Amino acid sequence: MTVEQRLAEVKGRIKAAQKIGSRSVEDVRLVAVSKTFDVEDIRPVINAGQYVFGENRVQESQSKWPVLKQETPDLELHLIGPLQSNKAAEAVALFDVIETVDREKIAAALAQEMARQGRKLRLYVQVNIGLEPQKAGIAPKETAAFLRYCRDELGLEIEGLMCIPPAEDHPGPYFALLRKLAEENGVTKLSMGMSGDFETAIQFGATSVRVGSAIFGAR
Repeated sequence: MTVEQRLAEVKGRIKAAQKIGSRSVEDVRLVAVSKTFDVEDIRPVINAGQYVFGENRVQESQSKWPVLKQETPDLELHLIGPLQSNKAAEAVALFDVIETVDREKIAAALAQEMARQGRKLRLYVQVNIGLEPQKAGIAPKETAAFLRYCRDELGLEIEGLMCIPPAEDHPGPYFALLRKLAEENGVTKLSMGMSGDFETAIQFGATSVRVGSAIFGAR
C-alpha cells in the first residue's frame, strides 16, 4: 500500500468515527506525524492534500521543514514532543502550534519569544493524564492553576489540551477526563488519539488526532 493510499484510508476511518460519534466532518483535524521521515517521504503526503503535520524535535524539524514550507506556504506545523526552554526561539520561529506546554519555565519562554518575534502561535497544554513518571505533562489536578498562570500572568491564549494515555490501558476513561478538564477550564480544543486509538478519541471529543505510522508506515 502506498503512502497516498494509507492517508486516504486514515481519512476514511476518521470520517467513519465521526459518523459513529455524531461529529461533523469539520470537527476533527488530522495531524500527520512525520517524525524521523525525511523531505522525500513527506512530499507525497503533501501532494495528496495533507497540510497539517506534527514533529517531535525542534532540531530535526529545522533540517526539513523550512524548505517544505517554502514550497507549500499553507503548511501548518505542530510541535508534539517535549520542548526545552533553550529551544524556544527556534520553536517559535518554525512552528505554528505547540502542543506540549507543560511547565511555567516553558510557558514564560514562549511568551517572551512570541513577543520578541512578533509571532502568535496556537498553544496547547500537555496533561500527564495517567500520571506516568516517564511522560511529560502537568498533573490533571494542576490543570486549572497552570491555565490561570498562562492566561493571567503571561497573557497567553491556550487553545487546547493534549494527552497521551497509558499504552497498556483502555484510552476511553483518559480521553473522557481530558474532555472534562477542558470543559471545566473553558478550553475548546482536544488533541488526543494516535494511530492505535484515534477512532476512540474522536468518539470522546477529540478535535485533532496525531497519526504517524498508519500513514507513513513503520519507522
